[in-house]
Amino acid sequence: MSTPLQVTVSRLRVPVTEVDHIRGPADAPVTLVQYGDYQCIHCGTAHGILHEVLRQRPETVRLVFRHFPLVNVHPYAEDAAEVAEAAAVRGGFWAMHDWLFEHQDQLDPVHLSLGMQQLGLPADEIGEEVGHHAYLDRIRGDFVGGIRSGVAATPTFFLNDLPLDGSYAAPDLLAAIDKAAGA
Repeated sequence: MSTPLQVTVSRLRVPVTEVDHIRGPADAPVTLVQYGDYQCIHCGTAHGILHEVLRQRPETVRLVFRHFPLVNVHPYAEDAAEVAEAAAVRGGFWAMHDWLFEHQDQLDPVHLSLGMQQLGLPADEIGEEVGHHAYLDRIRGDFVGGIRSGVAATPTFFLNDLPLDGSYAAPDLLAAIDKAAGA
């Protein structure tokens, strides 16, 4: 019988700043930081849960997304992250972020290009930027920050700089957010 993998995370080592991708009010009492990978099926599940959490606690929580592409198991994750960063430069990070999670099975270059076109982004221009890895430093910066914080798998969450222990199912996450908001 095998023992489940235990991931030990110390605390968030890289503070949230204005350069992060943030959804929700800046003065929210709870900050939820996610390290995620666009090709990770568990991150895809978490994406839907996070939408519901933000809907239910719009003034209580702000969500921060940081890239943690696991390229050894997800061959399109890094390119998807670069496309999200290219969209961010054009004011479309969250729209691209949502598209990527909603189309996890279509992250190859052809489908990424179609997704950019659907969102009104210049696919050829972004494709060239991604081909030259114009945004790779940003993605690797997030990744290294995750490593420094003890991230080893995706998704990994921090609630007010502390690791979220336990489930990220909606009821559990809402309870943890409510507890943190009341602390």
